[in-house]
Amino acid sequence: MNYLYIIPRSLWKIAFVLNFVLGLIILYPLFYIFLSKREWFPRAFQLKKIWARWILFVPGLFVKIERETPLEEIPSPAIYCANHSSYLDIVINYIAVPNYFVSIGKQEIDKMPLFRIFFKEMDILVDRKSNTSSHKAFVRAGQEIDKGNNFFIFPEGAISSSGKLLNFKNGAFKMAIEKQIPIVPITYLNNWKLLQNGGFFKVNGRPGISRVIVHAPIYTAGMTEDDLLPLKTKVREIIFNELNKDENKK
Repeated sequence: MNYLYIIPRSLWKIAFVLNFVLGLIILYPLFYIFLSKREWFPRAFQLKKIWARWILFVPGLFVKIERETPLEEIPSPAIYCANHSSYLDIVINYIAVPNYFVSIGKQEIDKMPLFRIFFKEMDILVDRKSNTSSHKAFVRAGQEIDKGNNFFIFPEGAISSSGKLLNFKNGAFKMAIEKQIPIVPITYLNNWKLLQNGGFFKVNGRPGISRVIVHAPIYTAGMTEDDLLPLKTKVREIIFNELNKDENKK
């Protein structure tokens, strides 16, 4: 560990957190209003997008997105699946996917002041240790898809602090086949190098450019339950290969 970096990256992370909290406090009255009625949820979503750019801009974080398919050609509803190596991923979701989507969060968020407001109605909480909770979460996700809403999920189910891709869970792929809707893989190439999960003083935290690839949709029309494993494998390989390719460039 290079001790010369401890002070600057710790100060940067403190500034990042303070900016995050300040933005939420200032925007909270608007979120409270927009989340009070379901028909206003799209306004709350647009406000989230504004907040996301605020969170990134102030500490010097920028996003570079490569899209394999133009936005207007991506069907909706769709299930977006991304690798998860940093809390930045959650923020950048709202820039990488401009169209309204519902996402899943861990049950622990319900204990977080202010932030829990999003998961009362708009987004979905799940206790990943409980099969019952997981089932209810995916039933709710299916209902949102039936309404025409997109769904966003990190199929690893946890943050990989080293940037290495973890195994994928089945839920998103089973849902895509059941609903016969496409999956759109997303690769976050370097978020963990900008804001790493782990010990506050030990891990990465710095300004920089987040590099994102939004891959072409994978269509599930005609697929059955027998295609679940091949579909999951294909999506994981797309993301894995991009991460591997990026590492080999260095």
